[in-house]
Amino acid sequence: MLALVSGVLQVLIFPMAGPVPAWRAVLCWLALTPLLVALLDAKLLKMREFGVLGYGCGILWYLGSCYWVMPTMYLYGGMSKPAGFGILLLFALYLGLYHALFGVLIGFLRRFWSAGYVLLAAPFVWVAVELARARITSFPWDQLGVAQVDNPLLTLLGPWGGVYAMSFIIAAVNALVASWWILEKNSWKPVVAGVSLAIALQVGGWVKEKGDEGHLHSLPQAKQHAILLQGNLSESGPEAPRNGDADSLLTAFVQQSLGKADLRPQVIIWPESPAPFATNDPKFRQMIGAMAQATNSAAIIGAEGVEIDSSVPGGYKAYNSAALFAADGSYRGHYDKVHLVPFGEYLPFPSLFQFAGGLVAEVGRSDPGHFRTVFRPDGHGYGTFICYESIFADEVRQFVKGGAEVLVNISNDGWYGDTSAPWQHLNMARMRAIENRRWVLRDTNTGVTGAIDPYGHLREQAPRHIRRLPWASIMRTR
Repeated sequence: MLALVSGVLQVLIFPMAGPVPAWRAVLCWLALTPLLVALLDAKLLKMREFGVLGYGCGILWYLGSCYWVMPTMYLYGGMSKPAGFGILLLFALYLGLYHALFGVLIGFLRRFWSAGYVLLAAPFVWVAVELARARITSFPWDQLGVAQVDNPLLTLLGPWGGVYAMSFIIAAVNALVASWWILEKNSWKPVVAGVSLAIALQVGGWVKEKGDEGHLHSLPQAKQHAILLQGNLSESGPEAPRNGDADSLLTAFVQQSLGKADLRPQVIIWPESPAPFATNDPKFRQMIGAMAQATNSAAIIGAEGVEIDSSVPGGYKAYNSAALFAADGSYRGHYDKVHLVPFGEYLPFPSLFQFAGGLVAEVGRSDPGHFRTVFRPDGHGYGTFICYESIFADEVRQFVKGGAEVLVNISNDGWYGDTSAPWQHLNMARMRAIENRRWVLRDTNTGVTGAIDPYGHLREQAPRHIRRLPWASIMRTR
């Protein structure tokens, strides 16, 4: 029962259908405690018993936190609701294995160490399992540290240890609280120590954040204005764009972008979206180039990257891309998304999923890119990562290492409707801003669109599900 309580608490600390209220975010300091108590307070003898406790917690957490998998499957994957739930259940059964691994590792340590030493090791074990989830499964969604993205502590630890450092601190406080039940059941000292540690770290982070913000705004660098188009295009049904709609959508988007020319933007950004734009389309290049020239701004445009290649089926390779145009209207190439979405942009093990005919038919065929290109249209670096790539801390950091002064995240979160996914996705993009101390210009099809400052604060947010053209005023950090 305690393991299931822990699973519920882990669901509550992440967005469910909007931003996380403060009272729910605070629960992260207790979310692992019931699981730790269940693992160490019971008289478990077999590794299987430790694994089952962790597995039950993990399955419940993924079912609750990632419930958006089900509506995405039946609304856009051509599947029935029962089949969509079946995919969600398989998803939770698979990823829940990482919580099972945590339980097994705790049980293994318990064979050799006392409960106190195991509690000391628990934060290290938790972070190791999170790293395994990111590396092995490539799904580091809702890592524990992201639950405290609004905690000023992250401005202190973010650039040094990233989201994993925050996960470690949260797990350590949970271990301190758990020790009250496991080690000294009549003493409040561990609880007081845990709460005091959390408060001290938050206050210390807040003080440093204020100092860093003052330093950022005192820099002698000129502000940069950016225009972000939120297209608000439907994903399916009669309102979804077709190939024949490319010209009309292109014209409408260009006209809207030109309407903000008086702001003198340095860059205009269009999101990843279902709009059928292609980088090899002469009209696309001509109209975007003319827009860039008329506004004297660079343009970063979500589009399909097309590369003719007679050696592959169909005669060409298709990429999920961001096209770059310089302020003089010239086309400077495109960044091709390196890390594709399984079951969205490619189907892993297609023979295994033949039973889901609708899903197989709906999954797009995209080829992966190979280089993390940093755009330099005006002598300054823009690192553009697309959609799902925002959840990978190490991959986004490669753009900064390559010289990116501003990060750009284009995404199409329209697949998720009004579920928790757009807000969860936003928080992970905010973590990337904090970790790299860079502005993130986040442009999406249906929201959440806005500029994220180097401390993770969302600026100039556009309302969701409305075609808007918000603008952001930012400062380069190099």
